[in-house]
Amino acid sequence: MEHTEHLEHTDSPADMKKQIWKTFWILFALTIVDIVLYFALLSYHSMLKNTLFVFLGVLKAFYIVGVFMHMKFERKALASIIILPFMLVLVLILLVLIEGGYTFDLR
Repeated sequence: MEHTEHLEHTDSPADMKKQIWKTFWILFALTIVDIVLYFALLSYHSMLKNTLFVFLGVLKAFYIVGVFMHMKFERKALASIIILPFMLVLVLILLVLIEGGYTFDLR
């Protein structure tokens, strides 16, 4: 009986350990930027500040999902099924921030 290895979807690259460390350092740098911006903009309450932090959070989530959850190596259809609802949530967050800014300005 011949044993054949079944590979799921696509293969991970051979240098996966290197990519994980690279992603770790990118996430670390983004977190440092996030913390520095938080304290630098502590006295500001603006739409730009909120949008900036949402953007940095989404950017970090992109790296986490792409490398640590192996979405970067999946087929395009599966990636689209997961990414498209996420984009819808981002649009809804943006709309909530706009509405919240408008309500804040009225008070």
